[in-house]
Amino acid sequence: MDSFKPHPYQQECIRAIVERPSVALWLEMGLGKTVITLTALRTLLLLGEAERVLIVAPKKVAEATWQDEIAKWEHLRGLRVSTVLGTAKQREAALRKKADIYITNRDSVVWLAQACRRKWPFDTVVLDEASSFKHHTTQRFKALRRVRPQIHRVIELTGTPAPKDYLDLWAQAYLLDQGERLGQRFTSYRDSYFQPDKRNGMQIYSWRERKGAAEIIQAKLADVCISMQAADHLQLPDKIVEDIPVVLPPSDRKVYDQLQGCMLLDVDGETITALQAATLTNKLLQLCNGGLYDTEKQAHEINSAKLDALVELIEALDGQNALVFYAFEFDRTRILEALKTRCKGLRVALLESEAEQRAWNRGEINVLLAQPASCAYGLNLQQGGRHMIWYGLPWNLELYQQGVARLYRQGQPQPVIIHRLLVKDSADEMVLQALQHKGSTQQGLIDGIKALAAKAQKEARD
Repeated sequence: MDSFKPHPYQQECIRAIVERPSVALWLEMGLGKTVITLTALRTLLLLGEAERVLIVAPKKVAEATWQDEIAKWEHLRGLRVSTVLGTAKQREAALRKKADIYITNRDSVVWLAQACRRKWPFDTVVLDEASSFKHHTTQRFKALRRVRPQIHRVIELTGTPAPKDYLDLWAQAYLLDQGERLGQRFTSYRDSYFQPDKRNGMQIYSWRERKGAAEIIQAKLADVCISMQAADHLQLPDKIVEDIPVVLPPSDRKVYDQLQGCMLLDVDGETITALQAATLTNKLLQLCNGGLYDTEKQAHEINSAKLDALVELIEALDGQNALVFYAFEFDRTRILEALKTRCKGLRVALLESEAEQRAWNRGEINVLLAQPASCAYGLNLQQGGRHMIWYGLPWNLELYQQGVARLYRQGQPQPVIIHRLLVKDSADEMVLQALQHKGSTQQGLIDGIKALAAKAQKEARD
């Protein structure tokens, strides 16, 4: 376990959570908002200022990210966690467990509010990616609004330092202070600070801020909101790596384990060659990414775990541009389709020519998809963004390093944040370990496959 030594800005945020009844941390990705929040929660629990904490997060984040962070840090050892996910029966059982922190996904908020409508059991609520509660008309917002009087402390987190549209602030602010700063009703807030923009007769299509409205709103929220950007803290490294755990649902986990077991039993664990290691790893990595090629090179969709995690991550970026590296052709097809249907309004492109490169560097593309082998050398992409997402890691170390160098290079004006989507307990983690190995990446993969094969054969004998 690691020892946590907070930076001064992290200490400031921890102190704000502990001392203020409610607070919103608009912390850019890579600044450590998860460990900051958990450290503050631990303090509140020890002081008796909190007894039962609820963390509401995107589904993939709720499955593993918070749990992994608790397991990572020595000072968080001892925190009892219950994950409230799955079927209604599984969620009810998780709620009955004795724990300090309960973690659920935002889509379960309505169910949870109904299940606990007689007595809300959580005195402290953390909203991870609070911008998903920005619309006052959604059921999840209305559910939390009903139980808000029973909540003593609200902590809102978002990876973007400020919303794009100040209209979106009302709902988030209401959950913080129950209307104290921006009013009890959305329409009153809108009419006070905005005026009709595009309209057709009595039909208003959009609103624009009144003169000086932004400054007034900022002043009203100054005591409950902390906004920080990575570039403001020079003690931070200029390359930040965020590993995002992806948990396969039980049925998909069974498919993965069965395929891995069958493949490994077909090889001699003592004499695995580089070719065998690459072939076996390639099949397992396909499954991690949610698909599988048959002998006719036809792709079959198997699961959507990593794809869902990617969509959640891009939504959390809230319009910040991202370069996404995919591994297989079916990745490209599925990602493009998912972003088209689930992230409407984003400008998505596939890197195929200099035209896409120029458009990206001009800031005209929100999500640029690329295959690392096709753009590993010579392309300058640092002007278009600083977020890089590895949907699938290459087992070739040089490809990985050259891929990173597309954004992390001279001329990049901001710290680069590298997000790596990794299926837990899978070939994804094995490839990552091989990439991190100081020696031969190829040898690292061979050793990893050997260990898995030996384990499979032992389990078969037992």
